[in-house]
This record gives sequence, C-alpha cells and structure tokens, in this order.
Amino acid sequence: MNPSRNRVGVIALARPTFDVPYAEEVAAQAMQTLAGLDADLVGSADLLFDAESTEVALGQFDGIELDALLLLQVSFTDSSMTEAIGARFDAPIILWSFPEERVGGRLRLNSFCGLNLAAFALVNAGSAFGYVHRNADDAGAVGDITGLLTGTIGQPPTQRRRPKETSTSAAAVAMVAASKLSATTIGVIGDRPVGFDPCGYDPDKLTGVTGVKVERKELEDLFSSAAAVPAPVLAATRQRANQSLGNLDELEQEALDKSLSLYGGLKGLISDGGWAGVATRCWPECFTDYGGAACSPQSMLIDDGIPGTCEADVYGNVTALLLQYVAGEPSFVADLVEMDTDGDTGVMWHCGLAPMHMAPEDGSATGTIHSNRAKPLLNEFALRPGRVTLARLSQAGGVQSLVIGGGTMLDAPLAFSGTAGVIEFDRPAPEVVATIMREGLEHHFGIVYGEYREELEALAANWGIPVVDL
Repeated sequence: MNPSRNRVGVIALARPTFDVPYAEEVAAQAMQTLAGLDADLVGSADLLFDAESTEVALGQFDGIELDALLLLQVSFTDSSMTEAIGARFDAPIILWSFPEERVGGRLRLNSFCGLNLAAFALVNAGSAFGYVHRNADDAGAVGDITGLLTGTIGQPPTQRRRPKETSTSAAAVAMVAASKLSATTIGVIGDRPVGFDPCGYDPDKLTGVTGVKVERKELEDLFSSAAAVPAPVLAATRQRANQSLGNLDELEQEALDKSLSLYGGLKGLISDGGWAGVATRCWPECFTDYGGAACSPQSMLIDDGIPGTCEADVYGNVTALLLQYVAGEPSFVADLVEMDTDGDTGVMWHCGLAPMHMAPEDGSATGTIHSNRAKPLLNEFALRPGRVTLARLSQAGGVQSLVIGGGTMLDAPLAFSGTAGVIEFDRPAPEVVATIMREGLEHHFGIVYGEYREELEALAANWGIPVVDL
C-alpha cells in the first residue's frame, strides 16, 4: 500500500428479502467504479446480511488505520449494523446509496431508505459521516468520494429555526388541532422492528409536547381480536375492499381472509381503547405468524378517519393525526424511497396502505400482494396529482421538532408496486436530501393534499418547538 494515499475500507450491506442477485450486480459494479478512486481499498463488495457476518467482515480491518470507511448501502437495511460499525470505528463513514429505476414493478433495492435510516442512527450517535447517492456505474461517484476524503466529513450546523409568524386564521386552526391532540389517546401494537430507531418513542416526552397519550397492546392481542371477527363482519369488509380494488378473487383466498380480518381486529382494539389512531408492528409477524398483510386494513382505517401506521411508528401516527386535524381529511405516512437529484423529484412510497381517498378517479386501483412477503392484501395505485404538504413530528438528533415541507404530486405512472407518488419538491431535490442527511431525519413523512404549511408553523409555535424546512 502507498502510505501517501488514503486508505479506505469497503463493506456492502443488504437485506435478503430484497432482490439479492440484482444487489450483487450493483455491488460488483460499484467496486469496479471504485477502481478509479485514488486510494488504497481494503475490503470487498460481498453482501453482508446480518450482524454476525458484518462482525466477521469488520475483522479484516483490525490493525489497519483507515482514513474512511465506505459503506455501500446496496439495499435497504435497518440501522443496527450501521450503529455497530459507527461504534467500532473512529474513522469517518461515507455512505453510498443507489438510485432505482421507476418502472412500476417491485422496489428491488430500496437503498435510499436504508441511507435515511443510517443517517438517523449516525446523527443520534454523533458520528461523522458523508454520503453519495449515485448509480453504481456513475464515475461521478469517484469525484464525490474524493471530495469527501479531501474535505471535512461531517455535518454542517443544524438548520432548525423558530416558527414563523402566522395569520390569525392559521393560528386558530392550529389551536384547534393542538386541543384535539391534547385529548387524544393512540394505540401501539407490539415493538418497533430491530434497527428501526426512528420508530422509537418516549411516552413522557411525547405527552409533554403534544398531550397525546399512548396505550400499548401486544401483537397477540391483535391476532386474537382478528381471529374472533364474526363471519358477517368479514364478509362486509371483503365487499368494501372489492368495491375499491375489484380483483380480490385473483388473490390467495386464505391469506386474503386473514388480511381482511385484521381490519376487524384493529377496529375492535380501537373501540375498546378509545384510540384516535394506531401504530402497529405490521411485519414480519402479520405475515409469518398470522398469515396476512396489515396494509389494506390500515388503509381502510385511514379512510375511516383513524390513522394506521406501520412499524409501530408512534411519532408517525401522531404526524398523521396532526395533518388530519389541520387539513380535515386523511393523510398518508410514507417512505421517501428514491430521489432524482437531477430531475428534482422523489418517490413517496409504502407497501400498499395509502387511503383510497388518495387514489385516482379512473378506477385504476387494484389489490395486490406484498413484494417481499408475497401475501395479500395491499392497495396498488399511483397517488393522484395535486398540491401536497409534508410533515413529520420529529425527534431526530434527540430534539423534538416539526419538519415542514411542500410540493406537487405529479401525474405520473406508478413508480413502484404498492402505493406511491412522484413528488416535485418546492426545494431542489439535492437540498431535500442534504436536509434529511444533515438533520438525520426519520424515514417516515406524512403527506396530505392541500397547502397547510402556515398552520403547521402555528402548531410548532403552539408547542414551543423548532421547525426544520424540508
């Protein structure tokens, strides 16, 4: 090795439920591109799927002084491996995620969302890191990485600010929303998945800011409630879903019934608890232990005016409620899964639980199966075009804040299977990405149709918390 050149460790992270052969191709191509980097590389593009294999791979760096560790975020992963890597190494970390073609099929990698989770964890840990979001064969990645190696790898000062002054009418709307939330109880069913730190919550901090209280139930409570749903109720749920989606006879019927019964099971717990919303650990157990997806059942809840959110994301559920109370209509909590920093658009996506309220009026919505778990029932449609407001009640960096953004949902084909919309942000896409990375924002953002940024400013002022501009 040349002592005058930077020494860079390379590891590649992935998840086996995504498209592994494609991920291997992407990782191999990235390694070829890195041959153009003026640095000594240590490591490989072999995919690491779990903490054990990652720990073994990290052993190759023992006794080697690295100038940086390049982490190839080849597919989506939770943040647990990234956290372990950050805790073990003093060297700064460079994250490289990979864009994905919007071809309407399966989300094969979901790399950007993995980058999002990694940034949340690293910011919370106070770890220095930089990021690159380019195709594996893009030689521009070499320039980006070189710039990070020769510059300062780290994050600029926070961009949180005080809420702006608002109109009297906006303040009145915010006051009503805050009053409703202060009298609200939501449910959380099960624990957040391992490595999904953005979905964690401190009930005392949440109540201290919003007044919202949280009641916990176990997944077994949901499954028991769903199993006890009477046949006539299940039949009515199926009729409702068929009216919206129309192709239920084409799906696996036993798993479909399991899925539809989760709607009745959730409604039972909601009624018993007097909940205004519910955050559920939807995977993997709804698929593996119970046998059906919670996606369309949660969509029905959203259309009922009772937000349902995935991954036991309590702050996401409160975000959905605050948007609903401000806008007076259903909202949708989604991942930002793909960014075109040249075209200034992104894709807001989740497996298939967007409410029918957000579907096009052309009857194009259908039922489908989960792309990674292969069970029904999920909604599938492209979000209808129109002006949208984005928000997130955030605890990124250990600070309670309100993320506020806006944009236009474009009239575009379905980008990925499930429910998704192509959004043109009000700010340039590179600035949106930089904000997410710099602040270490959560991977779930709330969406509602209409313009409500002023009302959200007033809500942040009501709560006495800062604002982050998305």
